[in-house]
Amino acid sequence: MASLLTKADVERIARLAHLELNDDEQALFARQLARILEYAERLENVDTTGVAVTWYPGAENEPLRPDVPHPSLATGDALANAPAPGPRGLFRVPKVIG
Repeated sequence: MASLLTKADVERIARLAHLELNDDEQALFARQLARILEYAERLENVDTTGVAVTWYPGAENEPLRPDVPHPSLATGDALANAPAPGPRGLFRVPKVIG
């Protein structure tokens, strides 16, 4: 699987992660990603026959705290440190999706 990793793949991943990589960094990341994919492939081949399915290790042994409602923070207090509070008690944030 790792041999299928191309420079174009690394460039696409970097673009998705908003990373600007030079040629040396692309080569380094390509090697590192290939090693990660090789390891994931090895894990897929591990024989788990007879291993009990778990959803959360120790979940049955750990007590959960009771869910006790508490009063919320007042709107004015929540907006006190906001750089530009919006209307109706909302936070105004910069647009991140074009």
